[in-house]
Amino acid sequence: MAKVVLGMGSSHGPMLSTPPDMWHLRGDADRKNPKHFYRGEPYDFPKLLAARQPGFAASITPEARKKNYDRCQSALDKLAAKFGEVKPDAVVMIGNDQREMFTDENTPAFLVFTGTKLENIPETEEAKAKFPPGIAIAEIGHCPPGGAVYNAASDLGVHLVNSLMDQEFDVSESSKLPQVNGHDHGVPHAFGFLYRRIMVDSPPPSVPIFLNAGIPHNLPKIGRCLKFGRALMKAIESWKEDARVAVFASGGLTHFVIDEDLDQRILKAMQTPDEAALAAIPENYLLGNTCEIRNWIPLSVGMNALNKRMTLVDYVPCYRTEAGTGNAMGFVYWQ
Repeated sequence: MAKVVLGMGSSHGPMLSTPPDMWHLRGDADRKNPKHFYRGEPYDFPKLLAARQPGFAASITPEARKKNYDRCQSALDKLAAKFGEVKPDAVVMIGNDQREMFTDENTPAFLVFTGTKLENIPETEEAKAKFPPGIAIAEIGHCPPGGAVYNAASDLGVHLVNSLMDQEFDVSESSKLPQVNGHDHGVPHAFGFLYRRIMVDSPPPSVPIFLNAGIPHNLPKIGRCLKFGRALMKAIESWKEDARVAVFASGGLTHFVIDEDLDQRILKAMQTPDEAALAAIPENYLLGNTCEIRNWIPLSVGMNALNKRMTLVDYVPCYRTEAGTGNAMGFVYWQ
């Protein structure tokens, strides 16, 4: 029977693949953003700045940005080293799509990929020209030059679909990633970043699981994510193959408005472990891109169910404006 031997949670934001002296590109975009979510309420930038006084000017100096960037790279190196040390036979990844692939035609709440291969396809220059500031420069962090093709663990994917269905999770299934505007898109950046930075472009066969973290209206509630984590680990360990499996969660933590108190509350609940504390987090706190914390919840609960212990490699709040916008980066593993 299969055995889960490793769990990993990692942020994947573009700041991780952007030189710190270029972080201001995303900061400039923040200043123009009319809707920042902070603790369940929307703010434009001036109101957010007023609400978060005395502000975060000391956290966005060149020295502070460089220090935070270096800490993130060190944490990612440690995750990559741990992954290389464990050498799992297969990987299951929980991530979200940000309208990179799925459109208004179909937004699955949970989808398991069951195909035999996964493509990582570079964006065209035309597409990159349309990206918001500070996004195109980070593509190298989630897609290698020229792209890549990865082996998918199709048999495991099919088994997960069957097992999850038996456990009353009506998951969607896809054996081929959808096209966008008539063209193949490839894996979204939530997965591409893990392939590149932690599995260093040499992943074992993998199964992406798409969790709709932030697209209205069929968002899995926190309680549902808790149940999904237990069901997923049961499904993996009921696979008849003699395989050692790693499980990843991609995304988070709070962004684009960093809330260190919320991040620490979540990290403590995952590490303790305290499922009741996770269940008590207000749903409206997971708005905006902070929604990606939903990807971590199934992993955390599943690892706890298997008596795995969480190690916090680092938590780095990477600020980019004086109003406290940016991306709080988290790096953890369970073993």
